[in-house]
Amino acid sequence: MSTETNEPVVAERSVATERVEDVVIRFAGDSGDGMQLTGGQLTSTSAMVGNDLATLPDFPAEIRAPAGTLPGVSAYQVRIANYDIHTPGDAPDVLVAMNPAALKKSIGDLKANGILIANTDEFTDRNLKKAGYESNPLDGDGLAGFRVYPVGLSTMTRRALEDSPLDFKSRDRCRNFFALGMVYWLYSRPLTSTTAWLEDKFAKKPEVAEANIKALKAGYNYCDITQAFQVRYEVDAAHLPAGTYRNIMGNSALSLGLVAASRRSGLPLFLGSYPITPASDILHELSRFKHFGVTTFQAEDEIAAVCSAIGAAYGGALAVTTTSGPGLALKGEAIGLAVMIELPLVVCNVQRGGPSTGLPTKTEQADLLQSMYGRNGECPLPVVAASSPADAFDAALEACRIAIRYMVPVILLSDGYIANGSEPWKLPQIEDLPDLRVDFHTDAAGFQPYSRDPGTLARPWAIPGTPGLEHRIGGLEKEDLTGNVSYDPVNHERMIGLRAEKVARVAQSIPDVEVFGEPTGRLLVLGWGSTLGAITGAVNLARERGLEVSRAHLRHLNPLPSNLGEVLAGFDQVLVPEMNCGQLAHLLRAEYLVDVSSYPKVQGKPFFRSEILAKIETLLGADNVH
Repeated sequence: MSTETNEPVVAERSVATERVEDVVIRFAGDSGDGMQLTGGQLTSTSAMVGNDLATLPDFPAEIRAPAGTLPGVSAYQVRIANYDIHTPGDAPDVLVAMNPAALKKSIGDLKANGILIANTDEFTDRNLKKAGYESNPLDGDGLAGFRVYPVGLSTMTRRALEDSPLDFKSRDRCRNFFALGMVYWLYSRPLTSTTAWLEDKFAKKPEVAEANIKALKAGYNYCDITQAFQVRYEVDAAHLPAGTYRNIMGNSALSLGLVAASRRSGLPLFLGSYPITPASDILHELSRFKHFGVTTFQAEDEIAAVCSAIGAAYGGALAVTTTSGPGLALKGEAIGLAVMIELPLVVCNVQRGGPSTGLPTKTEQADLLQSMYGRNGECPLPVVAASSPADAFDAALEACRIAIRYMVPVILLSDGYIANGSEPWKLPQIEDLPDLRVDFHTDAAGFQPYSRDPGTLARPWAIPGTPGLEHRIGGLEKEDLTGNVSYDPVNHERMIGLRAEKVARVAQSIPDVEVFGEPTGRLLVLGWGSTLGAITGAVNLARERGLEVSRAHLRHLNPLPSNLGEVLAGFDQVLVPEMNCGQLAHLLRAEYLVDVSSYPKVQGKPFFRSEILAKIETLLGADNVH
């Protein structure tokens, strides 16, 4: 193990230092270049510094896409700031391009006069041809609008590791840490967090840890010794509300929310799941919590996964199944069974681009109508949506609360942007979490399995094996009160109405939708899910420019908040940005007869703040500025 100090020792020289409020940095290269790891380390270090941050990982669907090609480019974008931010940024200030394909795919996003660090060692004739370049873009004036810093990252890494016992291929794999060291110098990041992480991760391979640490310091020292950059930048810590924070990804937050719901309800947590991108990490994460009474079951397919969860719910567990859009389609019939037998079940759908296999690693919000109506018969259930990585914790708790209180399956919507993104999360106080304690039905006197709570219409939760509480479950229609199989047409219509009314009554226990800005006016921007950050940023900028615009965001999509109709009626125009072809807009038009303006985007990418701001300006016009 290296005995060097964590911080590099370099000669002091005069370098201008400029303070900036925020910066957006993107690492891009082949999927084997370690871009996700590199971006993750910049994220963790910036969190330790105290910056607010948001991230946008972007990677190919293929496990090993062809090296040097556009489909094989993997990227990780990080935005760090000294104030409360809401998105990972529209465009990078800094682009680290590890090869020509990475440059070609990202250069169109780089801001004017932005910094481009290019690994010249990879700009060979063969790689240029694979990326579709006829000539080397680093030559000539094609990149004149940017500050270009050509660096032989591979060569410099090999020089730094001349004495390493690693083979040449393994040494070359360290070049991402050389690039990271350059960025750490440029933006005044400490090395201590990353060196400690490397020493821990490769504790059993100290030679690998030492090589990566040497590459990291070599990149840092390269910037200082060569005077390649004449200016360093500093981003001060953000002034966030007091508390204990940690950096968290959306899938991790959702997992912790489920564990918290299990502890607050006193129910063992059971996850029946089949791996599918981008939901698989929830299965991986929850498998670590066996000591908290969590059972994880990797089923042979999606149908088995949800059916196992239904069985766990029947046995008295907090039952969860996780999936993405294609898996939700396969689970449809079994979810209908859970609706029929009225058991609590949380179905987590981490949405991705579709249809069919679609875009497995890209984000979308196109499963809303499937969540609302994607089952046979009249089969309503509550739908809840997370709005950010940190919010996934609270959304999971809320989904569990509704499922337990109303004895009903609930669909919890996340998406790839939330699942793989990260942001600071303020750890909640345990006493502030909702009380989800469950009282199982134990009184055999007069027991009717489909009797109902007068407020929620929930049926009793009777655990199998409880004396005197034997009852039948199954997919055939139930007779009111007794639960016996019934083909009576009047009874069928009554049970359809009761199940629908139970879902409708969820609205009595959810908060009114909150309007940020004036409660009435010319324009309301209404969103759901992961559009929150871009909408918030765009509306804040628009209001600073004097535009009459307010915003609101929906967590509960079925039922909708009780005051939503009144809120919509208070505005001349309603703009609904969503990453689909207008699904929420369709629901709002049908429910409230409001002619909302749909703003769809289905590119596998999240909304940019600038896109929504431009749409706001178009709808309001310049004459609205005051």
